[in-house]
Amino acid sequence: MKNYTSINDIDNMNSWIEEAKEIKANPLANNKLGKNKTLGLLFFNSSLRTRLSTQKAALNLGMDPIVMNVSGDAWGIEFGDGTIMNGNTAEHIKEAAQVVSQYCDIIAVRAFPSLTDKEKDESEQVLKSFVAFASVPIVSMESATGHPLQGLTDAITIAENSTKKKPKVVLSWAPHVKALPHAVANSFTEAMQKMDVEFVIANPEGYNLNPEITKNTTIYHNQKEAFKDADFVYAKNWSSYEDYGKVLNTDPNWMITQEKLGNAKFMHCLPVRRNVVVEDAVLDADSSLVIEQANNRTFAAQLVLKKILEKI
Repeated sequence: MKNYTSINDIDNMNSWIEEAKEIKANPLANNKLGKNKTLGLLFFNSSLRTRLSTQKAALNLGMDPIVMNVSGDAWGIEFGDGTIMNGNTAEHIKEAAQVVSQYCDIIAVRAFPSLTDKEKDESEQVLKSFVAFASVPIVSMESATGHPLQGLTDAITIAENSTKKKPKVVLSWAPHVKALPHAVANSFTEAMQKMDVEFVIANPEGYNLNPEITKNTTIYHNQKEAFKDADFVYAKNWSSYEDYGKVLNTDPNWMITQEKLGNAKFMHCLPVRRNVVVEDAVLDADSSLVIEQANNRTFAAQLVLKKILEKI
């Protein structure tokens, strides 16, 4: 595996999960693997868990991480081909990616969508430009349409906490105060499709995810019906895909409550708005896995970096 830019880069989810568990049990076992190797972390957008966990993963492997907030600290980067650069951008990705490749052995990139231009967002211009012009492996720390490190994390967390051979997992839309991307929901869906689970999605009318990603996954527009006999409920807001980037519904009745959750375990990628997306009683209960998920971010990232380091 040269790059990790999608859940679909995982060839065997079960074997990856088992390897992640081994890393978690002994995180410093391969602390010489990344010796004299540098990981460049390029953030076009803000981060807490992704930034810290990926740095920690690199350190566990003996790598030296370099972090740059590109949008604030670097020259404006142009991604268009044939563009006359007489505007705000001073550097082209063709040079930038090659230059960073000289300083780093692996480059990790985080860049959110605009949520205004579906075609441009789905082209994954930033991520794919780094893949095209960098001479070293690329890792996605969330892109316009996917968050494969989070998706792998969630798969690990479910495997660790499942008490059934085939648990029921529900991805539920929840209300939010602003329009959010589809990336986490997309990658979670793709991850669940690689696991032996009963997976369903619950969202209001007008909020169906990209059908090319959901495929044959059952979609409910009735949250109560979807939650029946659920073992895991993963809450996430996303804006409309059909009416791209728009907020069509802020119905507070879709907030996750302890009454709705029943005996299911609760999951969320964080950060989460309390008493908007989910009530306090859920987050503060023993059935909440959100802190455990956040911890597993390190081991998901470490697994990805390990597999890449073993090939370079």
